[in-house]
Amino acid sequence: MSPDEVNRLRERLRALDAEFDRELRARGFDPAQAENVALPSHLATLYAKRVQIRAQLAELEGKTDD
Repeated sequence: MSPDEVNRLRERLRALDAEFDRELRARGFDPAQAENVALPSHLATLYAKRVQIRAQLAELEGKTDD
């Protein structure tokens, strides 16, 4: 994956993090407890996307460290 693609993934993750935080707060959740509460489907979807992108980035960064 090219550096531009990695940067796009990082930017997408930042945007998802911000959206997730806003959505959590709007629904009265504490973002620090996101992993310990049952989330409504929209929030669960955002959470899953964030986890997926973080895993992709971790894998890519692990490959570049070799």
